[in-house]
Order: sequence, then C-alpha cells, then structure tokens
Amino acid sequence: MVEVERVETSASAGGHEERQSRAVRKVKVWHRRSMVDSVEHAAVLKRVHDEAPWSGRYAFMITMSAAIAILGMLLSSPAIVIGAMLISPLMAPIVGLGFALATFDWPEVRKSLLALVGGTALAILFTALIVLLSPLQDMTSEILSRTRPNLFDLLVAVFSALAGGYATIKGRGETIVGVALATSLMPPLAAVGYGLAAANMAVAGGAFALFLTNFIAITLCVALMARLYGFGSALSPRQTQGQAVALVLLFVVLAVPLAISLKQIAWEAWASRAIRNSITAEFGGNSRIVALEPVFTGSKLVVRATVLTDRVHGKATEDLERRLSKSLKRPVQMQLSQVLANQGSGRAELERARAADTDVGVDRLVRADMAARLSLVSGVPVDEVLVDSVARVATAQVQDGRSLVELMQAEARLATDSPGWTISLLPPPGALPPFALSDSILEDELQAQAIAWALGRRGTDSARVSARRLTGESAAAANARTALVAQLLEAQGVIVEQAPALPVDRELERDRGREAVRAVQIEALPPAPKSEEPEETSAVKSGKARVGQA
Repeated sequence: MVEVERVETSASAGGHEERQSRAVRKVKVWHRRSMVDSVEHAAVLKRVHDEAPWSGRYAFMITMSAAIAILGMLLSSPAIVIGAMLISPLMAPIVGLGFALATFDWPEVRKSLLALVGGTALAILFTALIVLLSPLQDMTSEILSRTRPNLFDLLVAVFSALAGGYATIKGRGETIVGVALATSLMPPLAAVGYGLAAANMAVAGGAFALFLTNFIAITLCVALMARLYGFGSALSPRQTQGQAVALVLLFVVLAVPLAISLKQIAWEAWASRAIRNSITAEFGGNSRIVALEPVFTGSKLVVRATVLTDRVHGKATEDLERRLSKSLKRPVQMQLSQVLANQGSGRAELERARAADTDVGVDRLVRADMAARLSLVSGVPVDEVLVDSVARVATAQVQDGRSLVELMQAEARLATDSPGWTISLLPPPGALPPFALSDSILEDELQAQAIAWALGRRGTDSARVSARRLTGESAAAANARTALVAQLLEAQGVIVEQAPALPVDRELERDRGREAVRAVQIEALPPAPKSEEPEETSAVKSGKARVGQA
C-alpha cells in the first residue's frame, strides 16, 4: 500500500514537472519567434557600432550641446537646457556600450568607452571655460536641480533606457530623440564644469554622481534589452582570456557604484517618507505640509518644512528633532514654519490662553504665529524673524534675489492681513538694483515706488541717479534718461541728485550686454538734513511783504 502511494506521488510529481517544462518550452518558442527572430541582429549591430565611436562630428556636437546647456543653466532657462539635451550625442556611445556588453564584444566596448570618456571630459572642460569667461556665475535653480541623484532621476533613466534599447533594436530612430530629452546626461556634465570653475566641489561631485548613476543605469538596461532580443556572444568575435576578464571587471566596476548609489537613494526616499509621516503625526489630520525640503548633505540632516495648521504647536520643532534623530539614527535639525490655516481658530486658542491667564503662553503663540507668516512671505527662516509681541513689530532681513517690487507687495499684503502690527521686510543689503526703463509708464512708476520703499526701509529719502553713455550715444541722451528716472523718483517723494553721464565703457557693454548698461544706476544717499526753523506759511510771508511795502 505504501509502495502504491509512493508510485502515485512520484507519477503526480512527474506530471507536474512535465506540465511545467511544456509551459517553459512554449514561452521559449514564443520568445524566439516573436522577439529574437523578428530582429535583423547584424544590421542593428552595424548601425549601433557606426554611431558609437569618436568622430569629428561627435566632438563638435558635444561641444555645442555643452555650451548651450551651461548657458541655459546660467540664464535659468529650461527651454535652452532642453535644446541642449535634444542635440546631445552622448546616447550613441552609451547605447553602443550596452550592446557591446550584451554581445561580449571587447573591441566595441573599448571604442564606446573611449568616445564616452573623451566626450565627458570635453563637455566638462568646455563648460568650465565658459563659466570662467562669463559675467554670470550665480548658482541658479537649473544648476542646483542637477547636483544630486534621487529615486525619480534613476527611474527616468531606467525607463528611458528600456525605451531607447527597444527603439534601437526595432529601428525607431525618431524615438531616440525623446530618450535623449528624457535622460539627464548633458546638464549634469555642465553642472560639473560649473562646479570646477566656481571651485565648488560639492556641486561638481553631486552633479557627476547624477551623471554616473544615469549613465550606468542606461548602459545596463540597454544591455538587458539587447539580451532579451537575442543579442549574445555568438554575434561577436571570439574573446581572449584577458579580454573576458576585462569584461567581467567592467561589469563589476559598473555594478558597484550603481549599487552604492541605489542604497543611498533608497535610504533617502525612506527617510523622506519617515519625515513626512512624523510631521503629519505631530500636527494631525487637519494640517497640511505645504513645503518639505530635507537636505541630506553634511553630518547633520537639515529639514526645512512649512506646515499649514489650525493651531500653533509650541514644541513641535524640539519633538520632531528628537523623534527623527532617534528613528533615522542621525542628528536632525528642523527649520519649521507653522502657518495658521484658520485665523479664527488661532484667535480662539489665544483667547483660551488668556482665559487661563497664561501670559507666557499668549506671548509665545503670538510670536510663533507672526514669525511663521512672515517667514512664509519673505523666505527667511523662522528663527531669523524678529518679533516684538509687546510693541507689535515684526522685521525680517531678506537675503534672496527677489525683486524690490515683489518684496514691497509682499510686505503690503502681510500688513493688510495683520491689523495693528508694523511689518518691515528689509531689502537685501548692498547696492540698489539699476532702474531699467520700460515701454510701460505703469511699470516704471511701480519700479520707482519700489525704490522709494527700499530707500525708506534703509532710513533715507535721498538718492543719486546716473546713467552711462552707450556706444554711439550722446551725453545729452544719457542725461535725458537720468532726468526721466529722477522725475519718476521725485514723484514718489525721493530727493534726487542727478549726476553727469558716465563715460562709455565698451568692455562693460560686451560683458554685461547693452540693455543692462543702459539701466540707470541708483545710489542711496544719507537722508536730507531737516530745517531747524519751521517753514513760514504763505499768510505770514504775505503779511511780512505788506509790512515791508508799508
């Protein structure tokens, strides 16, 4: 009986294995007929190998793409950066390297790597040269966005590489343009050049890490897609033992940095979710996280967050720092801004504090509320906002590059929303921005109003205005621009001193541009001295005149 059961069990297992093997054979047959046999392998490899090596056209297009990318990033123009990505030829050697790895073709691996390394070095050096010669060297948002790989960058690279590999195999050449646009290859190299020229190794290192992560992910995904469509070692010449070892080492060299980057990216994604969940748990379901920016560089993790909440949480910063430092096993510094979503509930909380006769609690809530609102409007961290809840005065020193018009309007909005308070947004220190005359009198008047506001915030009502002559322009025309700006400022109550036209500076025009030099310079002067004697009225003056005539 036992033997019969064993035989039946064995027969059942054998039948199951046979069914599995039939299913596997069907999948293999489908794969060979639908995918492998549908591809002209020799034609695809010839096309890939023809486009991958170094050439004069490749070097020229790399140079032009790099130049356009860095100029677009310095001008903070996404459209220009997109144009650089469209003409970048970097995808060709990367696709060639992926196919060479799939077929174990060492000569093609070497050609593709030489083209890739040469193009990378050329792009970095040329962009660094442009930055060194450029008058614009400020770090823009376009540069900052390319200084650190994240999970979404990696996913874009993976999906784009799979699409690019498929398009190459199927001969859909027009799809490669979209793949070049989607993958972030040339802009990070331009950011590396910027970092080297500006001696900012953090930017250079982070941007190169982004490029390296994307390059490795694209190469391995293209190789995977090629293997899926039947590209293997049978399509390449026989390798020597040394070449085989070199190929294995290359796989390791590519895989190790990608694994390290993946580990860091995964940890940062997990940490970001943990930070968001902790903030949500601290403030409850009635709150909303308006902005969350964790900064992972450095020994201390800095978290900048703005929360829209129905009530102010006095110890939220300390609680979150303690909780996150424990869960993330890393020191955490919170820069938390709390903005009351419902002013009525805020007032109700203040009334409850007053009813409990807790003056300290009332003062703390008032200061926290005002500091959070002023921080949200001005962009200044909460701990740098000065609030005097007794005198009802709030002041913030702005450091970013917002225009004077934006700051003036932001201060006005906040003052309207805060009756009984004196709100002061102090414009950034340094020289006032030049007055660029426009075709609209309304824009010019608004600009003059903003300059008068900025002078007032600096404690003065006086300014000196001067225009510089342009090449081919007369001194009278430059003085006319000075007079027009002076008239606009005087209409806003500014005491203006008009300076003679400055001489022509062709080098300045070449470096900054003709329109920038055309703008009229504004220099703040000490306030005009007040007359100690009161001004006589017209009635007194006429009375004196009548006495004199008599």
